[in-house]
Amino acid sequence: MRRRALFLDRDGIINQDSAYVSRIEDFVFIEGIFNLCRTALSHGYLLIVVTNQAGIARGYYTEEDFLRLTDWMCRRFEQERAPITEVFYCPYHPEHGKGAYLAESFDRKPNPGMLLRAAEKYAISLAESIMIGDKESDMEAAMRAGVESRILLLAEAPLDRPMTVATRSINSLAEAGLLLRGDDGRSG
Repeated sequence: MRRRALFLDRDGIINQDSAYVSRIEDFVFIEGIFNLCRTALSHGYLLIVVTNQAGIARGYYTEEDFLRLTDWMCRRFEQERAPITEVFYCPYHPEHGKGAYLAESFDRKPNPGMLLRAAEKYAISLAESIMIGDKESDMEAAMRAGVESRILLLAEAPLDRPMTVATRSINSLAEAGLLLRGDDGRSG
């Protein structure tokens, strides 16, 4: 049996995007993330995080720093009764990476690699899954992977150009929770 996933970008969706967050003391959860994730779980979705981590590539923090923060974040989700199935991350950057991290990667969004790997590992039906991100690269990666419901969380201001590949835009994570409760984000 194929499963569904709620794919989440990290910075800007789970936590406030304050430029290369790598320390627990700088990690601020976005309002509504735990409620959204509990709702998704109650509707049978796996919770999968897919995140570019160019800060590793640029040398701003180490992979070990990222993994330590990720372990802490996942423990918080468990405490909130919303366990994350897995965090997929891409530490590479094709232009600004240093050393071994200077590389093209099929995992780096807008490429679909992380979503495809998650789908293979967990027998996920991408067509029945949802992606929530705050950048067009999140939406493009989901589209290229075959995720039909692509929800763009608008930051402080609305987009100054029309959406390209997002199927919906929202202004808060509470709106995403309503979509999950009502129609799984597929209508309209």
